[in-house]
Formats: sequence, structure tokens, C-alpha cells
Amino acid sequence: MKIPTLTLLLSALALTARAELRLPAIIGDNMVLQQQLANPLWGWDAPGTEVTVKFGSQTKTAKAGADGKWTVKLDPVPASANPATISIKGTSARELKNVLVGEVWICSGQSNMQWSVSSSWDSDLEIASAKHPQIRLISVPQVGTQEPQQDFKGEWKECSPATVGPFSAVGFFFGRVLHKTLDVPVGLINNAWGGSAAEAWVRRDLLEKDPRFKLLMEGAKKNEAFLTSDAGKKQYADNLAKWQKEAEEAKKAGKPFTTRQPQAPESWLKGNARPGNIYNGVLLPTIGYGIKGAIWYQGETNAGRAYEYASLFPFMIEDWRTEWKQGDFPFYWVQLADFMAEKSDATQSVTSSWAEIRESQTKTQNAIKNGGQAVIIDLGESNDIHPKNKRDVAERLARWALVKDYGLKLPYRSPEFKSAAFDGSKATVILDTFGSSLRTVDVTEVKGFVVCGEDKKWAWADAKILGKDKIEVSSKDVAKPVAVRYAWADNPICNLFSIEGLPVTPFRSDDFEMITKPK
Repeated sequence: MKIPTLTLLLSALALTARAELRLPAIIGDNMVLQQQLANPLWGWDAPGTEVTVKFGSQTKTAKAGADGKWTVKLDPVPASANPATISIKGTSARELKNVLVGEVWICSGQSNMQWSVSSSWDSDLEIASAKHPQIRLISVPQVGTQEPQQDFKGEWKECSPATVGPFSAVGFFFGRVLHKTLDVPVGLINNAWGGSAAEAWVRRDLLEKDPRFKLLMEGAKKNEAFLTSDAGKKQYADNLAKWQKEAEEAKKAGKPFTTRQPQAPESWLKGNARPGNIYNGVLLPTIGYGIKGAIWYQGETNAGRAYEYASLFPFMIEDWRTEWKQGDFPFYWVQLADFMAEKSDATQSVTSSWAEIRESQTKTQNAIKNGGQAVIIDLGESNDIHPKNKRDVAERLARWALVKDYGLKLPYRSPEFKSAAFDGSKATVILDTFGSSLRTVDVTEVKGFVVCGEDKKWAWADAKILGKDKIEVSSKDVAKPVAVRYAWADNPICNLFSIEGLPVTPFRSDDFEMITKPK
């Protein structure tokens, strides 16, 4: 039997398409290579094809494997703002143009990292002045999947008033500080996904093997089973029908209707909270690209599981480093800002999952190498989970990088709790001020402290600064305190800073059981 001519033609076209040299989106025109690093470049071609890569005086070759993938590593080169061309030849040829060499950083997390320049304070001025052709930007689309992805749709762009608006504000402001200070090109990879949970950024098989995340994975599997079952689909259909009926009734009555539409099962199954989804769909296509480090702003979604986050967050960071195969690269994050209503009752105030996740973030500094935290307990907005001041956030992150990775001598670390001693009615707290000293802001009175006795009933406390690093704390309502906390609330009223303007890190002296610890 003759095979139809059209079928033969389509088969031939498919084979030809597969045989052509193909590059991932992360490797293209306008990209920035990480200076002083053996940068991997990779792509796909017909199996067995020898691929030649030329960059400056370098020539590298590789053979496409059985899966078509090939990889070369360029020799390390210093930073260069002179646009270069990379020539790649296999079954076909490509020329990558306008390539620079400098510093490359991943900008990751959830909505506060995703938050755009155009939605931040002074966006009109920031966009109009964003004429930085040596800063290059690329954003990774939000794809949630259990299937490992090798590529994404996107491209590197020069930073300009035409391109910067939708980009991560924290990422851009961070990169701009580095660019202006170091006078080298900067590449920024934005892969943030609003509302994302930390477990979605980690390889699922690793989570399943670790007993610390047994409850997490049991919950995920239970959710998956229900959402894909007939019962789950029926529940969604019933909820949707009820919602539609109520919406229609409200419309006929001329009444406002603000109830959110029920989410389809696919929203979670393909979303940003399912374990492994973002790792597979967003992170994996960029893993291996030459970078200096990563900045991270996330935690809001995991706040209700702050106890677990103390293990999950450093686990995620180490997973990324293992996968990237570029050593313990720098990883700096933003501690959650102040948010929600202020509470007048001291005991109610300290009952806070947000305070606990801030502690888990702080602990991560000791759990990993080359990590650091930007404290922004003074930059939040009580009525908005997305503070609009992203410039100060980014500059506090940049201080870490400039000092730890680029050798500048600057204040970079917020004061942190060191010890507390209790004597009668007073507690003496010692902070590590990292060579600085303490001051208050707004008013001379120190605000933000609470103490409790053996009964664990908290009371607001008076405090005064003694010398460079000590604070004396007492309360007329607690005769013999046994524990002291500072800025331990969703939205604490607190005013202790280093003299350079970095806020004191929220802390507690006690080890009372966390409210987010699973029962």
C-alpha cells in the first residue's frame, strides 16, 4: 500500500525540524554571561551532530547525544560592556548578537518579587529614567506542571523605558545598584510567581523522600486524588452552579456581589502551590545558566506553616545549588514586612504566624552557607500585602551582595538577638550590632518590646538603650519576667535601628512552642 504523499511530506518536515540546531530561550541575543565563570551553553541538534561554538578567541565543540542535547563550557572571561557575537554551528548556524559579560542574578519568589516597576512608587520617574542598555532583562512565564520542561517562551531585552515597566521592581532596583556601583553589565532573570508556595519550587521526589515533609506530601497527594476524582469534579460543578445563581440573583436585585468564583480543579493541579510544579515549569529551563547568585522574596503563602518553613526554605536553597552545579552561590532573601492590623493587646499581638515565619527566615542564615536576610519590618503597609516601596527593599538586598560578594565596606546586616539575662524585674538584652550601635526612630522612647512571666501572659514593656548593644527591658505588669520579645507581631509598632538605618531583626528569647507547629 502506498503511503500518501502528504504523509511523507509531513514526516520529512518533522525530521528536518528536529534536525535543526535549536537553542533554549535563556541563551540568545542580548544575554549577559557571568564573568569569571566557565559558562555552560547548550541546545539541541540531530543526535551525533558535532556542534562548534565560537566566542572571541575561543572555539568549543560538543557532540549532540542520543536525546539531541549538547553542552559546551566557555572559558572564564572578565566583565565586558563591548557587545560580542557568539557563533554556533551544527546542522544549521546561529549567531547570538549583542552579548555582554558581567553579573547575572536570579530574581525569584512570589508576588512581592513579581511586583512590577510600573506598580511601585515613583514608577513614572523610574521608567522614564531607565536608560540602562548594559542591564539586560528576561522573564520566565508562569507554567505549573509535574512534567519537567526544558525551555520557555521569552527573550533577553535591553533595559529601557520601553521594557522595564513589567519587570520585577525589586529585581530591577537591585540590579541597578550593582550596575552603578560595580560599573559592569548586569543580567536579571525574573521567574517570580505571585502566590507561590515554597514547596512548588522544589523537586517533588526530594520532598517525598524527606520525612520532615511527610505531612506536606500526604496533604498534596490527598488533594490530587480528590481533585481528579468524580467527587471532586462534582463538588466543583455544584459550587460553580451555586455561585452563578447567587451572582445572578445579586445582579437582578441591584446588589454588589464580591464572592470569588470557585476555582476549577486545574487551578491547583497546574498552579503555583502543588509540590514540584514551579520547579518543573519555571526553574528547570534556566538551571545551569551561569549566575552569580539569587535574590528571593517569598513566605506569605507559607506563613501558616512557619514551623515547617524553617526546614523547607533551606532545603529548597540547597536543592537549587545542587541542581545548578555552581557551588554554594549567594542566596539573599527578604524577611516579610509588617502587615495587617496593629493589635493593642500584648498577648493577642504576639500570637502571630507572620512573626514565626520571620523567625524561620532568620534561622536560615545559620542553616546555609552564603545566605543573608534583608529586614524590612519598617517598610510594610498594614492594609496592603504588597508594599509599594520596592527601592529600599532592593537596596537592602544589594548591601549584602556588595559586601559579601564584591568586597565593599558597607553596613549590610540588621542587628540581631544575641542573648537575654533576667534579674528580678528586669531583662537585659544584648544584640549583635555587627560593629554598629543602636538608635530609635520617630520618638526617643524604645517601642516594640513585650515580656511575660511564668504564666506566659504577655505585657507591653518599657525599654532603654544601654551603650552600643544593650537594652534594658521591664514592665510594671510583670514582676519577674522570664521571656522577652521584640517586634513579634503581624504588624508591630517598633522603632529600634542601627545608626546607619537598618531595622533591628524581630526576635524572641524564649523557645515556647510555635503556634504553627503541627499538633
